[in-house]
Amino acid sequence: MPLLTLLPLHLHTSVSLMGFVGLTVAIFAVTTGWRNIHRKALVPLVLAALAGIPVGLIMVTYVPTNVMTGSLGVALFAYAIYSLTRPFYVITDARDRLHHPFWGVLFGFVSGVFGSAYNFNGIPVAVYGSIRGWQPKIFRSTMQAYFLISGTLIVIGQGISRMWNFNVFTLYLFSLPSMAAAILVGTLLHRKIPTDKFQRYIFFLVMTLGVVLFAKSIL
Repeated sequence: MPLLTLLPLHLHTSVSLMGFVGLTVAIFAVTTGWRNIHRKALVPLVLAALAGIPVGLIMVTYVPTNVMTGSLGVALFAYAIYSLTRPFYVITDARDRLHHPFWGVLFGFVSGVFGSAYNFNGIPVAVYGSIRGWQPKIFRSTMQAYFLISGTLIVIGQGISRMWNFNVFTLYLFSLPSMAAAILVGTLLHRKIPTDKFQRYIFFLVMTLGVVLFAKSIL
């Protein structure tokens, strides 16, 4: 999504395209890890996301594009800083507090807003899961299950908001071969590169994209 905003595409086209791409990847991913899904945490996340999705659709429809792009840049930068600095502070107390269902509702609502507005529904749930201290298998499976359900709701909402057009479906069809190649490459990289090092690379890339998007929004 951040890379698409740098191309000469309408924001609505970029958002709708990434909605279809994210849903497609989630369908492939969730079939391999459904046994490890944290169902008790998944339910409040999904229900709250359902309430947040209309808010995000209103934002992307009526808020100026440069404001949306700048906000996305800030969100990316903040997430990268959080992820890079997280190992340096203790989160045990926070982890205990986040077991209350209220936190799942809060993070789910924010995820619904971010998802329908930016197709960036992963950030709040990733932060929530990491603070909760989920094991890697549970983390991945629960995230993908959430992406599948919320992604379906987001795509439907985007269709109802008339964000679909012929260009979106054409670009989606052209993206399928590269999507398949990316899944293969990502799987190979995940096996070859240590997890901690790979995550640091990703977070630095995310931080850089955040700075670029914010700079674009004010120029």
